[in-house]
Amino acid sequence: MSARNAFLSLTALALLCAALIGAAVGLGAFTFVYAEGASYLTNDPNACANCHVMQGHLDAWVKSSHSKFATCNDCHAPHNFVGKYYCKARNGFFHSLAFTTGEFPQNIRMHEYNRGVTEHACLDCHADVTHSIQVSATGSGGFEAVSCIRCHSTVGHDT
Repeated sequence: MSARNAFLSLTALALLCAALIGAAVGLGAFTFVYAEGASYLTNDPNACANCHVMQGHLDAWVKSSHSKFATCNDCHAPHNFVGKYYCKARNGFFHSLAFTTGEFPQNIRMHEYNRGVTEHACLDCHADVTHSIQVSATGSGGFEAVSCIRCHSTVGHDT
């Protein structure tokens, strides 16, 4: 390789690195300044309403009995550190993708992963009540798994 080609290769590599760093800084600034990204790391329910489609859910939660005892994360994120922030990162990515592309249903629907998270949160917080239900549901009666939100789908967001 000639000295000139080596210089051009290094220049191209430097420009590529500068573009990648610039893109990362720009995306980070957009996420943490414009989109208030740091607020998503907290337990503040108002952070969920940064996205306008969540305002109705926040308003309904404020009026519900759950607002006195639980935040959004208590029901919609795992209760351990790693699981909670994995869930926030996962949902943040898919929510950003959906809202950027406009590909989401008018009535927001819970995906299977989030349904499982919420079911575990119900069972965790209401263990005194749900333990006896789970025992009878898994007995010889042959019931399928108990689903809290199948019967109580508006809890936390009822008005």
